Amino acid sequence: MKKRMYLAAGLLVVGSAAQAQNAGKDDAVALVRKAVAHLKKDGVEAACRDFADPRGGFRQGDLYVFVQDMHSTMVCHAANKRINGKDLSALKDADGKLFSAAMTELAKTKGAGWVDYRWVNPSTQVIEPKTSYVEKVNDTLWLGVGIYRR
Repeated sequence: MKKRMYLAAGLLVVGSAAQAQNAGKDDAVALVRKAVAHLKKDGVEAACRDFADPRGGFRQGDLYVFVQDMHSTMVCHAANKRINGKDLSALKDADGKLFSAAMTELAKTKGAGWVDYRWVNPSTQVIEPKTSYVEKVNDTLWLGVGIYRR
């Protein structure tokens, strides 16, 4: 009887974690789509200002928007403006994956999707699994939102 209770409790925890992960992914996709529409409507400069503004409606908890061009140059990053204008094509994650280049390639070839990588979580200062949803805006830009997978 105790084994069944532990098993049920374990399944509940795993199920809850999977549900939270899916909710995070859904939130990331929704924020990307909202940001794409805003960028198309108001242009890059205004959108980037709004993406960086904590009251602009594009920063939701740990979620924030980043915009890159089709050469992996950061156009604007809502959480780290120091990398704006930087070529990130050679940026590697903790395992050596060229994740920014992978995001750009995904946007170019498929238009949208997820890229998995490992990056330092600013909340914990620990390298953790992360995934970013990216979506092509037009022939020159794509944008994304990432979530840490716990």
